[in-house]
Amino acid sequence: MDAFLRTERLVLRPVTAADAGGLLALHGDPEVMRFINGGRPASREEIETVTLPRLCREYACIGTRGFWAADERSTGAFLGWFEFRPVDEHDPAVVELGYRLGRAAWGRGLATEGARALIDKGFTALGVTLVTANTMAVNVRSRRVMEKAGLSFVRSFTEDWPEAIDGSEHGEVEYQLTRADWRRRR
Repeated sequence: MDAFLRTERLVLRPVTAADAGGLLALHGDPEVMRFINGGRPASREEIETVTLPRLCREYACIGTRGFWAADERSTGAFLGWFEFRPVDEHDPAVVELGYRLGRAAWGRGLATEGARALIDKGFTALGVTLVTANTMAVNVRSRRVMEKAGLSFVRSFTEDWPEAIDGSEHGEVEYQLTRADWRRRR
């Protein structure tokens, strides 16, 4: 399948049904899922009926998908996925940035590399004016990626979690980057 984006070390491409095994491994790793659902692994049925349809969704307002499989460019290995989807499915102006990479990709700057590439593409080619991202306040690694990708802390907030997980009592944080700030920093 054709690449949506290529970076020095990554290929971001559309997710396909053939990614089910990689997604099952990724979403089955308790450390990867720690800040998502407390570390509970996903089932194959959940991957096939919930995750894959969500990751394969097209967004007409940006003329493309909102989630991208991340493969290591040198080996072709599936590393995880990136989210860059409109918050309002009818308006490309505001997108949510997210990422979920396997432990083999951690600590190598790959999340930052992919996030920066998506931000650049969004501001130059997709009509994006604001990128937003959030995570649990205690998820220091994800917060660092947001900062290194150029986003700035906006606020802390709390939500009612369907089921509390370790750290949820500290709330969540939101980061943002406007197109104007992105241009100034370039």
